[in-house]
Amino acid sequence: MAHASSSSNLAVSNLFSFKNHVCLVTGGATGLGEMAAQAFVQNGAKVIIASRKESELKKTADRLNQLGPGKCDYVVADLKDKAGCLDLCKKVKQKTDRLTVLLNNSGATWGAAYDDFPEAGWDKIYALNVKAMFYTTVGLDAELKKGATADNPNRVINIASMAGVQTTDVTTGSEGGLSAPGHGTFSYGPSKAACIHSTKMQASKLMPDHVTVNVICPGVFPSRMTAFGMESAMDTLVAGQPSGRVGKPEDFGGLVLFLSSLAAGHMTGNVIELDGGSTQSGFRSKRKERANM
Repeated sequence: MAHASSSSNLAVSNLFSFKNHVCLVTGGATGLGEMAAQAFVQNGAKVIIASRKESELKKTADRLNQLGPGKCDYVVADLKDKAGCLDLCKKVKQKTDRLTVLLNNSGATWGAAYDDFPEAGWDKIYALNVKAMFYTTVGLDAELKKGATADNPNRVINIASMAGVQTTDVTTGSEGGLSAPGHGTFSYGPSKAACIHSTKMQASKLMPDHVTVNVICPGVFPSRMTAFGMESAMDTLVAGQPSGRVGKPEDFGGLVLFLSSLAAGHMTGNVIELDGGSTQSGFRSKRKERANM
């Protein structure tokens, strides 16, 4: 009996080829979305980025098209409600009849005092961080299933956060963090936990149609959402990292490429923590213990 791999092509050029990919990245004009879009474009894929501000979309698309060899197009979209999600889907369908990768990255946060946290800080965050991911995926169902096979499924990659994994308010303390001292992002973590659970439900539903659904939980990466903390409390943020640094574009872009590759075709429903080991290692709590000694 021949070895199982005797008829397989395990070369990197085969396992990690993206030239036939057509990808949609929501929130793709800046931050993590821009990192993912660049990773796809630099590896030959066709990418559509979506965001609210056309000026930012055009700037990013122009920069990525100069990098090549892939191509970057854009659509203006506001995913604040179901109508906005369906409008995005309509615009995407005008540009392509298939998607090999949908990266649901659009998201927001809201910081306020624990005893004065506004109701809008729950409603708006859940609408964008949870509902938009669901309605966008559903609205592009046919495009995601087109051409998908058991050996090479199409992909949905949702972006949650380590805040959806941890059970403490990871954003701030008395010394500040990703929001001002005395404030917290109390609706953000729960919304990202919902994103994680929704990913698992969609993974169960869509795998029989040859569409994988996985979720990435980033720790601290440079983005508009983390700009306040990285400018005002960088030492505090880095102190909680066993690696001594925060995340880089290579970390995020590389993981997105892996999940989109032939090599990850048998993975679905996975929750991938991308925080440099600060949570799993217990490094953050150990640091606090040392500080109190």
